Formats: sequence, structure tokens, C-alpha cells
Amino acid sequence: MAEQITDALFDAVVTKSTIPVLVDFWAPWCGPCRALGPTIDELAAEYEGRVRVVKMNVDENMATPAKFMVRSIPTIILFKNGEIVEQLSGAVPKETIAGILEAKALA
Repeated sequence: MAEQITDALFDAVVTKSTIPVLVDFWAPWCGPCRALGPTIDELAAEYEGRVRVVKMNVDENMATPAKFMVRSIPTIILFKNGEIVEQLSGAVPKETIAGILEAKALA
């Protein structure tokens, strides 16, 4: 299961991570976010130890989404060495996300 992070934990968990980090920006009221949730949890389990998969509730944490100009949710951002390497918006299929992880996070 993907762990929940906060604005306060973002730098420690994402920016300073030694492995790639996939961040799912979401909100509980967002239907597409809820639909994507199980996929994010599956990816967290499948890539455990190779990619860290985390979720950030944009209603409870407003600074980080603003910093990365998250304008719609769900938005998924892949970070590698603290830098953005990919950004996706909307309820993206699992195969698409996995393909990006393989090509950009683990390459």
C-alpha cells in the first residue's frame, strides 16, 4: 500500500530519496482519484524496494502541489534524484504508469 506523505515530509521522502519516487496527488472527493487508488497501491507493492510510491492529499497539503503546479487531480509525478522526470494527469491505466517506471525510473 502506498504511504501517505505531507508537505513537511516531502523533502525527506521524495527530494532526498536514493531511489525513484512516484507521487500521487489526490483528494478523497475526487472520483478519478479514488478509481486510481487501487492501481497506485498495486504499483507500490510490485515496485517495493525499487521505486517508492507515495500519495499526497492536496486538500490537507497545499504547499507541495502549488510548488509543482498541480492544476488537476489525479496528477502523478515521477521524481528521480529529486528531479521531475515524468508527469501525468488523469486516471492513467496501470500499464502506462508501469511502462514509465520501467523506462524512466529503472533505466
